[in-house]
Amino acid sequence: MATNESVSIFSSASLAVEYVDSLLPENPLQEPFKNAWNYMLDNYTKFQIATWGSLIVHETLYFLFCLPGFLFQFIPYMKKYKIQKDKPETWENQWKCFKVLLFNHFCIQLPLICGTYYFTEYFNIPYGWERMPRWYMLLARCFGCAVIEDTWHYFLHRLLHHKKIYKYIHKVHHEFQAPFGMEAEYAHPLETLILGTGFFIGIMLFCDHVILLWAWVTVRLLETIDVHSGYDIPLNPLNLIPFYAGSRHHDFHHMNFIGNYASTFTWWDRIFGTDTQFVAYTEKMKSGKKTE
Repeated sequence: MATNESVSIFSSASLAVEYVDSLLPENPLQEPFKNAWNYMLDNYTKFQIATWGSLIVHETLYFLFCLPGFLFQFIPYMKKYKIQKDKPETWENQWKCFKVLLFNHFCIQLPLICGTYYFTEYFNIPYGWERMPRWYMLLARCFGCAVIEDTWHYFLHRLLHHKKIYKYIHKVHHEFQAPFGMEAEYAHPLETLILGTGFFIGIMLFCDHVILLWAWVTVRLLETIDVHSGYDIPLNPLNLIPFYAGSRHHDFHHMNFIGNYASTFTWWDRIFGTDTQFVAYTEKMKSGKKTE
């Protein structure tokens, strides 16, 4: 009975979304995107799309999303939004970070990306435009991937902070006490593999088109670079997402090396009480502002 009720609720919700979608004006970008997508299919093999296309998407988006935070360090007005104002970015740290990123991206992540084609072939994942999912289904699947990744990240990240193994793996990511956007994927190769596994679980469960790979990469990179940015920007649209952790949440983790283990949402830290120090710190900061 409960299962039937759940199916009925999801069906009703899906119908409601489809109805709202039918009322929206036609997306002016849909036709150019369709033409570009079909051009890609006509001129490149599935292996090239799944492998080199995925690499290009990852590298382009990663450094594009890092660019605003990188530029903020040169804009005096933005300094008031920096969370740890006493720890400015340095060229030395950023260059060190960049070199490690190149190694991780091309020596650790690229071999994993090469498996994308074989994954899509084995599970018969479509590439064609006619099988392209609607935007709301793509968004729902990305949310599902985010929930799964966040859960995996919380428990494995917390394990990596165990005193017996912290210094061997996760300590690398904590070399910079004040994080900056480019540092999001600065990590020990083993950590890249361990925490990165959470990214692929959702894909294996929800992927019904190759576009989900790129959509989920986009969402995940946007989120992780935002929480590592070191800046708490007013009117950040990501902060409108319910239970979204945000930059202050993760910045506190880098500043104190404890608590706030989740990657995207706050519920696991609240359930297990690993955000108590952060909550107390936040309340203290609010009280201090009120007395000024």
